[in-house]
Amino acid sequence: MIKRIVVFLMAALLLPGLCIGAKMGQYKYDDFSSPQKCGACHKKIFQEWNDSMMSKSYTHSWDQVEYFELALPHAQKLEKVSGVKAGCIACHGPLAFLSGDIPPKPADKNTRANEGVSCEICHNITGTNQKEPFNFSWEITPGKTKNGPRKDAKSPFHKSRFSNFHKSAEFCATCHDEQSPYGAWVKATYREWKNGPYAKEGVVCQDCHMHKAPGKSTSMGKNRPDIAHHVFQGSHSDSKLKGAIDLALYANKKALSTGNNLKLRVVLFNGKAGHYIPSGSSEERMLWLEVWAIDANGKSYHIPVKSKGFKGEDYTIANSKTYAYQAIGEIKEIKGFKGLKRDGDVPDGARIFRKPFFDPKGRMTICQWYTKDNTVVDYRIGPRETKIENYVWELPSNLPKGKLTINANLFYAQVPSSVGKFFKLPESEYRPILVNTAKMVIEVK
Repeated sequence: MIKRIVVFLMAALLLPGLCIGAKMGQYKYDDFSSPQKCGACHKKIFQEWNDSMMSKSYTHSWDQVEYFELALPHAQKLEKVSGVKAGCIACHGPLAFLSGDIPPKPADKNTRANEGVSCEICHNITGTNQKEPFNFSWEITPGKTKNGPRKDAKSPFHKSRFSNFHKSAEFCATCHDEQSPYGAWVKATYREWKNGPYAKEGVVCQDCHMHKAPGKSTSMGKNRPDIAHHVFQGSHSDSKLKGAIDLALYANKKALSTGNNLKLRVVLFNGKAGHYIPSGSSEERMLWLEVWAIDANGKSYHIPVKSKGFKGEDYTIANSKTYAYQAIGEIKEIKGFKGLKRDGDVPDGARIFRKPFFDPKGRMTICQWYTKDNTVVDYRIGPRETKIENYVWELPSNLPKGKLTINANLFYAQVPSSVGKFFKLPESEYRPILVNTAKMVIEVK
């Protein structure tokens, strides 16, 4: 009993200012079955989960770097953010959090923290202590009873309990919405959905990220028309990203002489996502539009976006001379660290759809736990929102006659390339992914 009280006191000390639902150290690793044990019966569901980001929520290379090289050392230096030592793990390695294994060992030590968000986490959750959940405000009871969306589910191995909570967006919100120790909403995917059109229509997260199809949940189960697939595809899936934003390209004229102005209009529409794009950890995720002209000889010209003049617009137009993320140098104690290129390798003048985060010193940051303000500008693309970008380009006098191809390319990356290269991440973590493209041909007379 004394040991249990001490563990709870430690949790309170480690998590100042954070919403506490699940209790750190309340259980042991052995209180939870392994995903492989669940997979003995739920073979296809296990395979889908095992290939998903849910199974990699702890082992994923950027998450390992972000926690062990940034969040953890920062939590040990600065009292204000000390809660992230355990708070990050509550959602990324919940078994370690529940077992009091804080900080857990790195992924290469192959502890059970590596199981990520496993079957036993989701199906032992019983609810939340918040009306609009955030900051791991889930409540959990491990045991033989598994919670899920079926009223008639039966298993020879465990008891089954119907849970309406598992069918709700609030279930996902427990980890996908987050408030920093400074009170800034640094993840708000649920709240974006809640304030958008899909919530009013009854479309929830699971409808898009756990699509349904006929089948069985186990080989011995009954055939059902609506088995939920545990793929959880999102921004880490190229196939989910491709076409997520519709793109259309227009020109004022189809034939022009050199010295004349070519006026272009690119129309972008978010008709598929029930939240903003980018969403989630939007302080680090990159979505940008490049417009290029390729002349008859194959020479390329990047065309910069026309400024709209709104407050904070400079953060949405790529500039290779602008540096940010200086907190990295402070945390890693790098003398004379001036920061990293804010926009990575994005060409100057490209439009970036982002919501920048700022630390207590007013510097743009990718450290969400160190975010004091992110209300300066939000130039992401909301659900069913259309954005229009304009371009004016004077055709160079030496432009060869013939066909001039115009390409509008929308790219996405998980982190700025400057950050990926600095931390020596696998290239797949920061490479540009083509979301959509539009093309037209202009005749140069």
